[in-house]
Amino acid sequence: MSNRLTWHGHANFQIQYDGVNIIVDPFFTGNPTATKKPDAIDKPDIVAVTHMHGDHSGDAVAILKNTGAMLATCVGVGEQFQAEGIPAEQILNGHGFQIGGTVACKGVSLTMTQAFHTIDGVAPVGFIFTFPSGYTVYHAGDTGIFGTMEIFGELYDIDLALLPAGSCYTMDTRQAAYAAKLLKAKAVVPMHWGTFPVLAQNMDDFPKQLAKYAPNSRCIVMKPGETISLD
Repeated sequence: MSNRLTWHGHANFQIQYDGVNIIVDPFFTGNPTATKKPDAIDKPDIVAVTHMHGDHSGDAVAILKNTGAMLATCVGVGEQFQAEGIPAEQILNGHGFQIGGTVACKGVSLTMTQAFHTIDGVAPVGFIFTFPSGYTVYHAGDTGIFGTMEIFGELYDIDLALLPAGSCYTMDTRQAAYAAKLLKAKAVVPMHWGTFPVLAQNMDDFPKQLAKYAPNSRCIVMKPGETISLD
């Protein structure tokens, strides 16, 4: 498996690095930008879910049941997945973990971060994935900008940040670009845009904002269904 990133639209990414395949927020069914069905993707080792909004938890249960992948999510969401038939043995830490915690799976360290977003009952989260070779990816989940991102930039050497930039429900392009500055991210891919009419329909402004606030961060604007090399 080569080291690569595939964007399935919205916040739905497959990160394949060091022989490990992680899918985050697998929203295919009902996703107007998805170019594949969930049974047509490369089989994941880990399914990471940031929160239980349908446009993020999406097809996670079906993928977990069909592939036997491990579920990475917070405790409350883990309990909801158990209620939907996912056994504890298939959930990291048996029932999930919490913000600030790090667990290991397939040689990858998964650190759970806070995200600022509204949802009933369970806190939304993001993830910092540190692969065996040290390559580090931050998936912010659905969030507004927050100052602790600067601490993430100090504690972790972030090679790639996947940041929501579609506005309305998350950061806009200006805030996402400033977040990249705080994170000291080497490269940034904007997400959570173009899926629904209320979101920004293009990222034409994002390279300009990134050049202004985080000129050392490489801008990568992807198309749904596109795969890029991370080598």
